Amino acid sequence: MSYFKKSSNSTLSKAMARFHNLIWVLIYGGLLTLVFGLFVEVPDSATGELMVLGGGIAAALGVVLIYLRSKIK
Repeated sequence: MSYFKKSSNSTLSKAMARFHNLIWVLIYGGLLTLVFGLFVEVPDSATGELMVLGGGIAAALGVVLIYLRSKIK
């Protein structure tokens, strides 16, 4: 993976790559679920609200993980 800096310990780079993938899956998956929840909320209020809440939490967790990643040296 040329995106990540080469290091003497290759397991660290793989772990960071997985961490990076997890962050973006949480953000994009959360936002997609949030938008679908807004559409589902019209016919089924309870399911839509649950999807909006879950999607918002997942996206917020992804943003928090980006902040934590910035603090890792």
